Amino acid sequence: MNGPIAVLGAGSWGTALAMLLARNGQQVRLWDHDPEQVARLRQEGENRRFLPGIPLPEGITPQADLATALADCALLLLVVPSHAFAEVLQQVRPHLAAATPLAWASKGLHPGDGRLLSQVAADSLPGHDLLVLSGPTFAGEVARQLPTAVTLACSHAARAQQVADLFGADCFRPYTSLDLVGVQIGGAVKNVMAIGAGIADGLGFGANTRAALITRGLAEITRLGVALGGQAETFMGLAGLGDLVLTCTDNQSRNRRMGLALAAGQGIEQARAEIAQEVEGVGTAREVYQLAQRLGVDMPITEQVYQVLYSGLAPREAVIKLMGRRLKSEAV
Repeated sequence: MNGPIAVLGAGSWGTALAMLLARNGQQVRLWDHDPEQVARLRQEGENRRFLPGIPLPEGITPQADLATALADCALLLLVVPSHAFAEVLQQVRPHLAAATPLAWASKGLHPGDGRLLSQVAADSLPGHDLLVLSGPTFAGEVARQLPTAVTLACSHAARAQQVADLFGADCFRPYTSLDLVGVQIGGAVKNVMAIGAGIADGLGFGANTRAALITRGLAEITRLGVALGGQAETFMGLAGLGDLVLTCTDNQSRNRRMGLALAAGQGIEQARAEIAQEVEGVGTAREVYQLAQRLGVDMPITEQVYQVLYSGLAPREAVIKLMGRRLKSEAV
């Protein structure tokens, strides 16, 4: 693939991926919707707001003009919150060449109807190869070049390998997959489970509870993913179990921190203000709950997280409700 790579979204994750690509010798145009953020990146030579102390490597050009960022690009990588995904695609549409592959590293569902981001992309930009990058990743660790493995999914194996070659490095190993649906569901729903894990830990329920929540959370993710056409084995991989374990057990996870804050009696907006970055699981909980209801998929942990977030259920009461459910086979 010849030509620059356009990375849209200069938050922590977008910047970390831009740094990875630039270190691999790619010319990267890093765009952000906020011109002041772009100006700071140019002036300071680092993303001081999200990744302080890590210099931007040569090869990254911070860019405020979208048309310039997209001109003749070989690959478009979106790293924006899921609620902004459709809007950014509409802005992209007049400027993107027909043959340009579209990838994203966003984790969530489209607000209002629960569509996968691949469905949104196919509707907005028909005819483009679509790829999703997901897995157990904290932006700061990728930016600091700590060993990381991810999943890169595309319905075309050759295209998946071609893009994986752009990202592959000694510190970053992308495994390819054909399961676009499963990889997206794993990346989205794990954020809901992380809020639940944060709640449980914040209430002092211990390691047993956390392990049970992760395990049964994986069962919920798998049920939903398979119902939507995903492959069951995907959820035992990096984009499923790997990402779930990471985000449920480490306080770098914004969603886990949201759960901890809720358990401590904080409101959602207060917690968001303190975290000061997007917390995808809050909106995703609503979309996943409603999607599960429409499909008739049993997702009790998701339901209780939803009730805490949107119906005022006390966090401790949510855990009690989960433990009081009718006993049944683990295989169900």
